[in-house]
Amino acid sequence: MTTDSGIMSLASGCQTPESSTTLIDIREEFTIMEVIAVANQKGGCGKTTTTVNLAAYLALRGSHVLLIDLDPQGSSTTHLGIDKDNLPKNMNEVMMDRAKLQDIIIPTTVNGLDIAPTNNDLVEADAVLTSKVGREKRLKKKVQELNYDYVIIDTPPALGNMTLNALVASDRVIVPIQVEFFAVEGLKTLIRMLDELDELGYQPKRRYLLTMCDNRRKITEEVSTKIRSLLGDAVFKVVIPENVRLVEAPSQGLPICLYDASCSGALSYKDLADEVAT
Repeated sequence: MTTDSGIMSLASGCQTPESSTTLIDIREEFTIMEVIAVANQKGGCGKTTTTVNLAAYLALRGSHVLLIDLDPQGSSTTHLGIDKDNLPKNMNEVMMDRAKLQDIIIPTTVNGLDIAPTNNDLVEADAVLTSKVGREKRLKKKVQELNYDYVIIDTPPALGNMTLNALVASDRVIVPIQVEFFAVEGLKTLIRMLDELDELGYQPKRRYLLTMCDNRRKITEEVSTKIRSLLGDAVFKVVIPENVRLVEAPSQGLPICLYDASCSGALSYKDLADEVAT
């Protein structure tokens, strides 16, 4: 994810070892970071599963990735094998301006993937920010100081201050949609919030991901067709299947790529990472 226009012209005609080093330094400075929020106020739609596994597969593609756990439940933190109850610092301290985001980041078992963990302490920041001026931009300012290829943000199943901060900080929002009868109905509130943010100048690109699909059920095809007809090309081509290995992986503290890389769920999240990155 590097912008090459202008960089090569700076190095044109230069053949010395010193200029090669300079070119590498310039490339690093021109790395473009993309921030992606994974959001849906409806619980149980595969939001955290998508956050963790998308981040892991982007890292496996060679990208430097940070996962920010902005859900007080700390599910992404637990999913990556980190004890959320024994964190020296977490996202609550960051959102309360008591710690820098860079100071709480820790590595994970996936090479190239780091996490800014959290736990239930984050409910403090969620409540306090309600009365703060500019509350929606607090995370955005902190993320802009980072140097990653991707920042993936897990959000709570609610449209409160944490989700608002994630959306404002993001270039793109991925909305996981469980393929069920009430799926479209549940999107209305989130889409209304995104429309309001658009009017304020915050316009993350919207993408939708069909999750927990069981092709043995007739309703799956009916709902999938309806969603694609309503949302068009904004819906990812890849579909995440209902898969028991995806359900088991969090209990082992592992993303699916390290738990069972050959299962259908793993292959689908690998395809999602490819689609996101291209």
